[in-house]
Amino acid sequence: MRPGPAWLVFAAACGPAISQPHDQVAPVQCATPCQWTRLAIAVDSGVSHGAAPGAVVAISLGGVRYLHGTGRLGVDDSTMPGSNTVYDLASLTKVIGLTTMVMFAVADGRIDLSAPVGTYVPAFTGPGKDGVTIRHLLTHSSGLPAHRRLWEQSAGRPEALALVNATPLDTLPGARTVYSDLGAIVLTEALESVAGSRIDSILARSLFGPLDMTSTRYLPPASWQSRIAPTEQDPWRGRMLKGEVHDENAGWLGGVSGHAGLFSTAEDLLVFGEWLLDQWHGPHTAGPGPRLPSAVVREFTRRQDLVPGASRALGWDTPSAGSSAGIRLSARSFGHTGFTGTSIWIDPDRDLVVVLLSNRVHPTRDNPRLGPLRAVAADRAVAVIEGRP
Repeated sequence: MRPGPAWLVFAAACGPAISQPHDQVAPVQCATPCQWTRLAIAVDSGVSHGAAPGAVVAISLGGVRYLHGTGRLGVDDSTMPGSNTVYDLASLTKVIGLTTMVMFAVADGRIDLSAPVGTYVPAFTGPGKDGVTIRHLLTHSSGLPAHRRLWEQSAGRPEALALVNATPLDTLPGARTVYSDLGAIVLTEALESVAGSRIDSILARSLFGPLDMTSTRYLPPASWQSRIAPTEQDPWRGRMLKGEVHDENAGWLGGVSGHAGLFSTAEDLLVFGEWLLDQWHGPHTAGPGPRLPSAVVREFTRRQDLVPGASRALGWDTPSAGSSAGIRLSARSFGHTGFTGTSIWIDPDRDLVVVLLSNRVHPTRDNPRLGPLRAVAADRAVAVIEGRP
């Protein structure tokens, strides 16, 4: 069983603490004395070279945590990001929120991974769609296209969902992998149909509340404004977005969808990652929160090979050449990224969670510099654990 969550206060051999410490605990035992400052320096360097206005990197190793914030919230706000800074998670919503709730639905027998999507979403019709299963949606191999500009092509949420369900397939189900927000929107409909409520209510009641993830939710309240990192000066909405979902389709759907819309902090995501590791390791663990069968979690987080050569697990991604996982995480690791500049990677073999949050789309999405930093953060974390240079 892992120790209770605690913020790491470094011993002298490990250098100074960079995060705001909570309870004092002994430093984690690495192959050689820990040098987390190497990781901090890498993130500092990335931010100074324009990867994002600011960033927070957070690590949990065996339940012992480290966090480092750098840079500033935005061009007009010099506040340094930290454990309490709220970021737009973008597509991390797909795994933190949607995929997790689908796990529960599968464990409870309410969703069958092999069932046709039409079983749960009768409006999902058209040529070839009777062959699309829930597993296809989770592995981005449904045949649906990646995207539609719903905010320009529909009159509101009901019409937008109808348009998604009527969208023709580009390819046969299982023929190729196309990362599809449309598939995640359909999967959200399936989840909500068996749960009988909207995804934001499902998550608040079933996951975020029990885990005391008090800084994770859709539609952040006005009281959070001072600690939210802004995203883009959005040409469609004509304003700088801060606490309003960056993704246009999610915004058109009222800010609540399974493909995007969640806001959270690095601290809350470490709580989530530690909880999911507990579920992965099995019933002998005794961490807080709801329980999931280990077999279900392992099935969702293993590479599915539904499309030969594809890296996709169910909802999650797995390490592959050139990915944000870097080159040092174990083969059983799983993770995901978000367009706004977010990522999470979880390595069950090392009991490791690596979170990187940033607002790389501020003040414009025309910024490709963050990608390499995600991989560097994962690689540096493993290098520290293993005592490598």
